[in-house]
Amino acid sequence: MSNHPGNRTSSHSGHTTPDRTGLGVPSDAERLPMTVPSLMEHKQRGEPLVMVTCYDYPSARIVEESGVDLVLVGDTAAMTVLGYDSTVPVTVDELLVLVKAVRRGLRSPLLVGDLPFGSYEVSDEQAVITAQRFVKEGGCDAVKLEGGGVMIERARAIASTGIPVVGHVGLTPQTATALGGFKAQGRTANRAFLLVKDALALQDAGCCCVVFEAIPAAVAEVVMERIEIPVIGIGAGGSTDGQVLVWHDLLGLYEWGSPRFVKRYADLRPQILDALRRYSSEVRAGQFPTSEYTYSIDPAELSELRELLA
Repeated sequence: MSNHPGNRTSSHSGHTTPDRTGLGVPSDAERLPMTVPSLMEHKQRGEPLVMVTCYDYPSARIVEESGVDLVLVGDTAAMTVLGYDSTVPVTVDELLVLVKAVRRGLRSPLLVGDLPFGSYEVSDEQAVITAQRFVKEGGCDAVKLEGGGVMIERARAIASTGIPVVGHVGLTPQTATALGGFKAQGRTANRAFLLVKDALALQDAGCCCVVFEAIPAAVAEVVMERIEIPVIGIGAGGSTDGQVLVWHDLLGLYEWGSPRFVKRYADLRPQILDALRRYSSEVRAGQFPTSEYTYSIDPAELSELRELLA
């Protein structure tokens, strides 16, 4: 299913040896590629799964080294990378460019591609064709789609072709307008009941994993008591089998605020801005580049060049 170096047929050994920093990240020699079956093995062993979004090759190389389990090339790229005001406008072709870049940078994490709005809702046939493009062209190990209802049938159709599918319930950004905006879901008994039904229906449809976004932690706990496949949470509390955060949110790359469920593990935007301002200042002051950053030529060759030009 993948078009990158390395073999993705084996699963994680489940044994983690602390690295030199003591963070518990497996060494390159011990770390085997994550597979769909190994997701369930993690759940059964109670080992939390770590997922992060990623959108380009250099970031993928960092993610690879960090020891993350799953990578999502999410349609959030519409906003974080491409500058759209929502996830809705991004196209399959735009996302596939990013997916292929990330694929080239990954070896161990399971790569999941987000099917963008309008690329799977019309029919089972459309959904399967789009999913096949993400696997065949992008090298994805799985695809993700949003919502319950009719989307459960779309998930079933894709899964029936042998392509692993990740479901997504709760806050679904592609249809946030219909949900009343970007806000928590399942906060009444009736809405929570529908959310539970959708999650279990996605499991029955053959999904290998489900994302819970922006739902009360207590509701997530209720679902976790009933669901058998792995669940990745984002704003769903700590009872889920794993967590996912958006790259730009957790690294603090934007000036605007983040959703309540985001913890910023770095504040890189000020550092990047400072570096660019110092670079600009040195160029304008004639302080960069100095001889340390330039190439030389043999004086005799330079003299000959001058003679040729004369």
